[in-house]
Amino acid sequence: MTAPLDALVVGAGPTGLALAAQLRAHGAGFRLVDRSLDRARESRALGIQPRTLEALAGFGVTDLLVARGNPAMRLRLHLTRRTVSLPLFDIGLTDTPYPFLLFLSQAETESVLGAHLAARGVTIERGTELIGLKRKEADVVCRLRHRDGTEEALAARYVVGCDGAHSTVRTLAGIDFEGYAYPQTYLLADLDVDGLEPGAVHSYMTGAGMLFFFPLGSPAPWRMLAMRPADAPHGEVTLPLLRQIADRYGARGLVLRDPVWMTDFRLHNRGAAQYRSGPCFLAGDAAHIHSPAGAQGMNTGIQDALNLGWKIALVCRGAAPEELLETYGIERAPVGRGVRRFTDRAFVIGTSPHPLLRLARARLAPHIAPSAVRATAPRAWVFRTVSELGIHYRRSPVSATGPRPPRRGPRAGDRLPDLPRGLQARIAAPGWHLLLTGPPHLWPDRAVDPVLAGRADLITVHRLDDRGPWPGVAHGLVRPDGHLGYVARGAGLDGLRGYVDRWLPIEPSTRHTR
Repeated sequence: MTAPLDALVVGAGPTGLALAAQLRAHGAGFRLVDRSLDRARESRALGIQPRTLEALAGFGVTDLLVARGNPAMRLRLHLTRRTVSLPLFDIGLTDTPYPFLLFLSQAETESVLGAHLAARGVTIERGTELIGLKRKEADVVCRLRHRDGTEEALAARYVVGCDGAHSTVRTLAGIDFEGYAYPQTYLLADLDVDGLEPGAVHSYMTGAGMLFFFPLGSPAPWRMLAMRPADAPHGEVTLPLLRQIADRYGARGLVLRDPVWMTDFRLHNRGAAQYRSGPCFLAGDAAHIHSPAGAQGMNTGIQDALNLGWKIALVCRGAAPEELLETYGIERAPVGRGVRRFTDRAFVIGTSPHPLLRLARARLAPHIAPSAVRATAPRAWVFRTVSELGIHYRRSPVSATGPRPPRRGPRAGDRLPDLPRGLQARIAAPGWHLLLTGPPHLWPDRAVDPVLAGRADLITVHRLDDRGPWPGVAHGLVRPDGHLGYVARGAGLDGLRGYVDRWLPIEPSTRHTR
């Protein structure tokens, strides 16, 4: 066997591709394998949230995603006797450069991320399957089977399962996948529809359930999602069946045609009992699956990857202690549980056959929906939650506040907001970023250099004057994933030095670069 890799990434969907992009950006040695012979060609996941667009911006791919996608800004709620138009993401999102939900097929998302990796010399080894894991001293020996049937053994310090709901890594690591299946069956189709207002999300709400049409663009203009009625014929999904169900859910004036992909499926709500077992980690659907309510799945997986990648890279480089990897599960498992709860509640409200919920959908919703436009505070909370901008790691061991916390502004563990506008673009480069606010003369090199000693290749300094996220004199250290690790008021840097000594210790004997 050759020298051990830093990481073997198993699965080249959006989660695995994002992880590979971050490992590459931080100089880690890795391989990316996927048992499928080709990337996704159908739409599958289709919504990219504002926080994901922010997190991917550092790779230079976000503008490409936005150019290919459809930033829908309105929801057209079709009720029994009226249609209500609700603005999407119109409030509560003033601190992001991407205040919209971007509709883009998973196929297009994978295409953009795959091209990014190819341009940086990363090969996706398709038709390659992980068939065994065996721990050996400080590494894990991975056995791979290639498309021609040959097998290969390789050593890696870590293995990351981004290989979906039926994860091989999860199975080989002995991690339980706990949860349940929903009883209903659902239909998906990418097709053309005559009679729908373009550029909006359309929802038809009835006592029987809900029907959705999402603006897609490619590979077809619309994505249809509906629950299959219990008395509907089972078997192959056909265009006549989709038309019948659309009529049943109140979309009688629409003409459905030219489907490019149709399928049915069962939904599950499950989560991994732990996100790590020794050298094995789980991310994305390998760690959590749930209903598509709120377009959370792919986004949560990508953000799992971007939380983990830089940690693996720094530990393998000798720039951070092994303890840093323990914070992956500490930070991301609560997010996964929260997404499962949120999507479950939204899903049950929209689909449950319980008489009270059927009555609410059929009789109460038409009266309540118009007032939703005026309910700015609840809508702002919903948009903030769905957009994933409110996710924080305030209770993480990697989040620390100095002896004098800032009176206002983001706290340790929060994502760095794009306020003032353009701040996120300034810290988009890989690595840690030290933000210094207040008059520049308070931050001479002689005061900052002790923090950077031995770490100049890890930390970039930004003297922001009065263009920072906190009022007055303050400083904060932004992690490579855009969340604040340390925050303090004033110009004293002793607390920050203690923080970097813990999480970025100077140990020349173990530090190395690739």
